[in-house]
Amino acid sequence: MSVALAVTAAAVSLPGQAQAASEPLAEKLRRTIDGLRFQEVLDTAPPASPQAKRLPTVDRERQTTADVRRLAATAAPQPISQQPQLDATVIELDGKGRPIRSGTVLMSPLYPKGVTVPVDRNLSTTSVRWRQWDDKGWYANKGQGTIDVVPGRENAPLDHMLAYPASVLKLMVNFGVLRLVDKGEITLDTVYDYRPDPVSPLCGGATSKPVRQYMDESLTWSSNGASCALIKLLHDRGAIDPLNQAFQDLGLRTLQLKNTNPANGGRWSNSVTMSSLDTAKLLTLINGAPGTVWRAPDGTPVTRNVLSAASRRFFLEKLSQQGFNDMLSSVNRCGAAYPAPGIPHKVADRWIGPDGTVTVNGQKFGRDVRPCNAKAEVTFAHKTGWVNNSAADAGIVRSISKNGRRYVVAVFSNLGTQYVDANRPAVEPGTYPYSYTEKFAKLGNLIDAYERRRAS
Repeated sequence: MSVALAVTAAAVSLPGQAQAASEPLAEKLRRTIDGLRFQEVLDTAPPASPQAKRLPTVDRERQTTADVRRLAATAAPQPISQQPQLDATVIELDGKGRPIRSGTVLMSPLYPKGVTVPVDRNLSTTSVRWRQWDDKGWYANKGQGTIDVVPGRENAPLDHMLAYPASVLKLMVNFGVLRLVDKGEITLDTVYDYRPDPVSPLCGGATSKPVRQYMDESLTWSSNGASCALIKLLHDRGAIDPLNQAFQDLGLRTLQLKNTNPANGGRWSNSVTMSSLDTAKLLTLINGAPGTVWRAPDGTPVTRNVLSAASRRFFLEKLSQQGFNDMLSSVNRCGAAYPAPGIPHKVADRWIGPDGTVTVNGQKFGRDVRPCNAKAEVTFAHKTGWVNNSAADAGIVRSISKNGRRYVVAVFSNLGTQYVDANRPAVEPGTYPYSYTEKFAKLGNLIDAYERRRAS
């Protein structure tokens, strides 16, 4: 059957905004995800396989491009053992960046067809018992976690184990660093001497760079070393606990940067959590919606002033220069038969060589992206992430034309580099391997096509 953004279910009227006279966004999103049949992916490291035993559960971002190639080359991948985990949110914005409607969908072995999440006027929900990701528990407990992320939700009608956020966690890190800038404790030009002790394989050795350079490397090409330095900077300044409390105070209760190592900024584990809804809300603030965007749990108005205008501009500039345009987009592979086209956005000029191909931190993509850039309809300021059992992408989409679509999208899943499509071709020699199932790119394309029609 053909896959299209489909219809039905109640949408949410957001603070100060008129309800759009159309059918509910959440149900459209649910039917789209269900129609893409994510359960048809193949698993290159099923539970009892030798490959599975070698996969790390802490500091997992130390996996390399070679690891992706090794998993992709597995001789006999098996059908996935159960329905995958997905957590997806779309927040539609008006011309000034204010939220108009939202939709959040969860999929898991508990909800194999997907389920829509009730969201209130404050872009919040108390209907989900959020649990930490558990690598072995995903198989043993049929996708149901055991460690609660938000207390007091034991009787919530929905239960979902959050996929590990992978490198999308760097949104939280950089938000925390910009809070220090806004408080005057550091500047973007402050040189930070990163001296890890001990040195970890994830983080690498000592470096000394301006904060703005660490942030650029963290956000545009996902440097783990730069991100470890920023996390250690937050620890050095006693800013980790206040950052986690700030997320709680803002009503972003699943955003938790916990249990990282103050000595080197590493130890990224399952206690680092993010939901698609709270991530999309954070991006809505960074995007700069005017007025009261929502109210915090204590009734306090939450506004874009959680960061200064200068910090928001810097953050957005770096997200718009994302080099790894994978998952919900695939434009770095412009014109390829695989993967399918995703969100039709423009590649940042800084990564494009004289021949039109993209190279990011030495990783070559091998396709001329100039034809896709010429036809690009939107910009996509976003952050991706992957490990073997985590895939993540979250960002802000804006139409290049003046009055077109604007929305925030965030998707988290356990379908990381361990999972492949049956039709996936061999990786071209010398090029960066595609890290996800192409179903995510198809999802991004379908969401964007719907938003284009809605805005026209």
